[in-house]
Amino acid sequence: MISELFSLKGKKALVTGASRGLGRAMAIALAEAGADVACAGSRPGSADETCEIINAKGRESWSVYGDLTTTEGVAGLARDTISAAKEIDILVNNAGTIERYPAVDYPDEAWNRVLQTNLNSMFYLCRHFGKMMVDRKQGKIINTASLLSFSGGITVPSYAASKHAVAGLTKALANEWAASNIQVNGIAPGYFKTDNTQALQDNKVRFAEISARIPAGRWGDPEDVGGAVVFLSSKASDYVNGHILTVDGGWMAR
Repeated sequence: MISELFSLKGKKALVTGASRGLGRAMAIALAEAGADVACAGSRPGSADETCEIINAKGRESWSVYGDLTTTEGVAGLARDTISAAKEIDILVNNAGTIERYPAVDYPDEAWNRVLQTNLNSMFYLCRHFGKMMVDRKQGKIINTASLLSFSGGITVPSYAASKHAVAGLTKALANEWAASNIQVNGIAPGYFKTDNTQALQDNKVRFAEISARIPAGRWGDPEDVGGAVVFLSSKASDYVNGHILTVDGGWMAR
């Protein structure tokens, strides 16, 4: 019975940012739990390798793409995903970007690009697939938040603003759609070894400061987020809604 609660057999998922890092790990974890997965990247073919890994595990996958910095790119991704998979039971909004500048020098272009990618595109995809889920009276949406959904960070004002907004959007959609048997939750990863944190990993002082605060004694590996995304995609989380689950090695508890 417990294994059935966590099984995703017969489900179809869309994971954005699935070409590498956390997104790839999430897509693979969903496939290992039984789901077929549309893997979205920002360029044609960028998620092909993730799809090959999923296919080797005996699940079906589709490599799709969309430039999330434009509304046209988001619309194209949604359209192509439905064309390939027919319907989506699980939406994982993982794609995101970060740009580092002091606030007094922060370029408008960088601000707009981060907000469009991290927040606007997420809402558009939630709205598009959420409507279908409301019509079917079932669905799971998982939005990737951040530790900077709770704090401000340094030289990343657009990222912090977008991730605070992701947490708020997640709760707002959960409030509206819970009665339609749709659960909308977020995952807030801590410090993981990915491309997004390479600048911090390369800064010996900041790397040591951050590492010293993590009770687990290490930075996360992408695979560490797999269990959380499977839980929030499965029946095991049917009474969990509007929650931001930190996966951070204990950072927020320190």
